[in-house]
Order: sequence, then structure tokens, then C-alpha cells
Amino acid sequence: MTEEHLTSQEAVEGEEAVELSLRPQLLSQYIGQGHVKKDMEVYIQAARQRDEALDHVLLYGPPGLGKTTLAFVIANELGVNLKSTSGPAIERAGDLVALLTDLEPGDVLFIDEIHRLAKPVEEVLYSAMEDFYIDIVVGEGQTTHAIHLPLPPFTLIGATTLAGQLSAPLRDRFGIVEHMQYYQVEDLEKIILRSSEVFHTKISPQAAHELARRSRGTPRVANRLLKRVRDFAEVKGEKEISLETTAMALKQLQVDSAGLDQTDRKLLRTMILSYGGGPVGIRTLASNIGEDRETIESLYEPYLLQNGFIVMTPRGRVVTQKAYQQLNLPLPGEEE
Repeated sequence: MTEEHLTSQEAVEGEEAVELSLRPQLLSQYIGQGHVKKDMEVYIQAARQRDEALDHVLLYGPPGLGKTTLAFVIANELGVNLKSTSGPAIERAGDLVALLTDLEPGDVLFIDEIHRLAKPVEEVLYSAMEDFYIDIVVGEGQTTHAIHLPLPPFTLIGATTLAGQLSAPLRDRFGIVEHMQYYQVEDLEKIILRSSEVFHTKISPQAAHELARRSRGTPRVANRLLKRVRDFAEVKGEKEISLETTAMALKQLQVDSAGLDQTDRKLLRTMILSYGGGPVGIRTLASNIGEDRETIESLYEPYLLQNGFIVMTPRGRVVTQKAYQQLNLPLPGEEE
């Protein structure tokens, strides 16, 4: 192996270590999502006192809000192992059976994007979640027979950005359902300051506030923008990331004062200029801006809805006055 490859490999491993260090290990270290934390503290303590597996947990909400991180924290608080996978990665029922039969009592199985489980795979989960057993059919022809496999008590933690796409039978088997909300600016500031320490980077309180304000209420976005702003500050030779550099970097990254990025603005501009502000159907919108429907519904639309840039009507999405103002476009009837 060449010295260059070793250096590259070490850099990758170092970056992965930094990413892991950004994640809290305990609920007391987990910033934000106060209502979810309070609920989980009670449920975890009760499960430990009874020496039982925690009830199955469904975490839903927009991407980047810490669902995966919370799953790892829950397993750590319970003192058990966590096995992680995703809905698309479990292609066959046999893949799920292999995961389930490898669990120890009390372990956590985390399935991200659980709404994307194939139907035959999902059906295996029903008895596993409810009664801790699975029945599998083996053999062919006259030798075909069913095998009853008991499972140790375990906790399934499912995460999804589209809870509405979960089937009712699967959704009803989760005893704990928690909605992850967008973060307040104050909590994002704390996350940015903590992350800057992990990165061995200093950032001024004013710069941290500005970065938090433009991070779409999302820790993942805050950390991503912090990395890029850090690059600009280092090139300028700053020992501490300044407000001026932060504003300049965010302008270069095309993140505006409300945290809207290029795709957000393209979506809003298309609705305004091509459809008079709406109503517009999701399929039409997806086709016009070159994004798939699920990406718009899970990644862009929730933030635009919650922050009042669009509203939902029976006929489709409609742009609000706030969006016109943010894009510096004249309101209907005000055009010259």
C-alpha cells in the first residue's frame, strides 16, 4: 500500500471519527427535542426498573433532526447493543430474519427509512414485534414445512421522514411514537458551539447565531454549513470565525437570510412565475424543478410549510405573501 493511500485512508478515518464525536452519547448531552427527551427518560427508566425491553419506538419528522442519533443514545442509555440497517437494505424476508435471530435479549434493532420496507419483509415484523416470534417456511414441494422461531425480547426503533406512508398494521405496533420537531435557534447555537470545539475551531457568538438562524432548524444543516464557513475562515487566516466571514460564506453558498437554498428558491419561483403562485400539484412541481416527489415532500416542503412560505389547499400548494417578499417579487396585482 502506498504512502499516499495510507495518508488518504487516515484522513477518511479521521473524518469519520470527527463525525462520530459530534454525536451525543447520553440523553443529558442531547441538545433540543425537549419533549421527546422527557418522554424517553421516563420510558427508559421504567423499562430498566422492570428489567424489560423498551417498547418499540417510532421516530418521525424531516431529515437531519437527529433520529439516528437518538436511536444510538437510547441503546446506550439502556446499556444494550444496537444493530442498524435501513428499509431499502432489507431486500428479502430472509435478510430480516437473519437480523432478528442475531439479537440478544433487550437489544435495539434500528431501521432507518422504515416506510420503504418491502411488504413481505414488513409482514415478518408483525409477529416479531407483537409476540417475539417468527414463522418461516423452508424446503420445497412435499418437504415444505414451517419452522417456529422464538425471539428474545427486543426493541425496534423505526425512523421515517414520511410517517403517512407507513401501513396501519405496522404503525399500530409501535408503543412509543415521537414527532421530531425543527430546532429553535438557541438550541442550534449550542450545537454549533459544541461542534466547533470538536473541530478545534473558534467561532464568535454573533457568527454562531447567524449560522444557527440560517440552518433551517436542522442540526445536520448547521454542522454542514459550519464546516464550509470554517473553510472560508481558514483561507482568510482568521483564528476565530467572524460574523463578516460567515455572512460572506453563506452568500457564496447561496443560503439566504431565511435559510432558503437554491432549490427552495427555485421551487417557490417556479410556483410564482409559472403558475401565478398556485395552487400547484406535487407531481407538476416535481416535474418542473427536476426533483422527485419524495425529495420535495420530505426535504423541502416541511420547512417551507412550517415557516409560512407555502400553504396546503385541497387543490395543491399555494405560495404566501412571505415568499414573494423573500424573493423580492411583486405581489399579484402589483406588477407594473
